[in-house]
Amino acid sequence: MIVTSTESIEGRQITEYLGIVAGEAIMGVNVFRDLFSSVRDIVGGRAGGYQAALRDAREAAFADLQESARALGADAVVGVDVDYEVLGKENGMLMVSVNGTAVRLR
Repeated sequence: MIVTSTESIEGRQITEYLGIVAGEAIMGVNVFRDLFSSVRDIVGGRAGGYQAALRDAREAAFADLQESARALGADAVVGVDVDYEVLGKENGMLMVSVNGTAVRLR
């Protein structure tokens, strides 16, 4: 399935707009990851644990989006927007939300 942030797909014609689809993923942040990220913040460098959690949440949200689009019979999702938020007490949860328009192509 084609998933793009653009409003059109080069070389393809959109024949039908099926509706807005969304995918969400909310992941808790591991206490040990927090501890090691705090150390990393002090000594500098990248917080690999957080990067992995962010990547996992983003991949899960996109999989959810594509599943919703397939259920409508879509060939693609256009106009995709990705949002990131922190939630919960002391920002202990990470949410990734993706939204776009499911379409059929010719």
